[in-house]
Amino acid sequence: MRFKGTPQEGLIGATVAFFVGFAAVSLFGPTAKMLQDVMGLTPTMVGFLVAVPSLSGSLLRIPFAAWVDTTGGRKPILVLLAASIVGMAGLTALMLLLYPNGMTAGLYPLLLVLGILSGCGIATFSPGIGQVSYWFPQRRQGFALGTYAGVGNLAPGIFSFLLPVALAALGLPGSYLVWLVLLVSGAVLYFFIGRNAWYFQALAGGADPQHARSLAQAQGQELLPARSTRESLVTSARVGKTWLLVAIYFATFGGFIALTSWLPTYWTAFFEVSTVAAGAYTALYSISASIFRVLGGGVADRLGGETTVQAALAAMLIGAFLMSISHAAALSIAATLIMALGMGVANAAVFKLVAKEVPQAVGGASGWVGGLGAFGGFALPPILSIFVRVQGHDGYATGFSIYVVIALIALAIALVLGRSRARVGAVLLGK
Repeated sequence: MRFKGTPQEGLIGATVAFFVGFAAVSLFGPTAKMLQDVMGLTPTMVGFLVAVPSLSGSLLRIPFAAWVDTTGGRKPILVLLAASIVGMAGLTALMLLLYPNGMTAGLYPLLLVLGILSGCGIATFSPGIGQVSYWFPQRRQGFALGTYAGVGNLAPGIFSFLLPVALAALGLPGSYLVWLVLLVSGAVLYFFIGRNAWYFQALAGGADPQHARSLAQAQGQELLPARSTRESLVTSARVGKTWLLVAIYFATFGGFIALTSWLPTYWTAFFEVSTVAAGAYTALYSISASIFRVLGGGVADRLGGETTVQAALAAMLIGAFLMSISHAAALSIAATLIMALGMGVANAAVFKLVAKEVPQAVGGASGWVGGLGAFGGFALPPILSIFVRVQGHDGYATGFSIYVVIALIALAIALVLGRSRARVGAVLLGK
């Protein structure tokens, strides 16, 4: 049987798909103030609007990640990108036809629906994690997954910076049209270069599962699926450590998505900076977190996932506390960078642990962790908006106390996870 692609090509293809899909995190954040003004939206409505792409982008990760264990990542990723294109095309048409004078509060539900569809691209993360994991051996997964997620995570930061610039030059309809073209281009590129690992190519070529295993192992593939989609989800759900990793990822990656979508509103409303400046500050945070995620994969390979997560969460906690008391732009910039360091490194280390702790069902575990963990991106912005509604202007700062709380909880869980691993090691050494 003739196989196509290499691990490096598999990594590149998955990264391209995740990059263009994940940009939807910043879909409404930079434009929220404009839409709020023309549609008369309340702070709570704005909070849900900037968060809604993360709803589909998080929950769809669960079934689509498990789907990888039976078909590989190519088909799930293409389906998600197609749904995202439909949503983005609808938003673009809406803006071209009705913005600004025709945009009324009555269109708010339609915006939410189109945002949910556009957010499907965010869900490419989990099938991409599975696709990359099956291509690479355990000793290189920290690097491969850190590179995949780190480069993909650059997308919201880049778009948070470029979208305000495009708004000034092209207006809202023109900016969304350019975004749609980029999304379609990325999907087409993935269609031509995205490859499944050898095992799934063998299955697609007509080999039975056992023969496909032998062929893949002969090529050097270490990680192989053992179960169906349903069994993968059920098996991984029965592993207690799956849920510990979900909780940590809710704080770190869910928190990252929420901040990327909320920070443009925070900067324009709390410090009254321009839309372009708010986009630049948001991009500084988001891109920094992505770079730290790339570096974090290598750190986790050397120091171990548990130790790396614990140190990273401590940094996130410090940054969140500083944000909750900050009334100076310089301090807030520094604090967001500290949070970026902690959240980026922790995000890489968590998925180093997924393949390590749940090797029998990586796809299912990736789905639970990536899906329910990323749900924080939907849950947190409305909570942040509640602080604003209750406390007014000061609520933009004190709202970050919610990040202090989730960082403390995640750090406690990480310490439990580390002690559990240490006990297992001690038992094995005793034997």
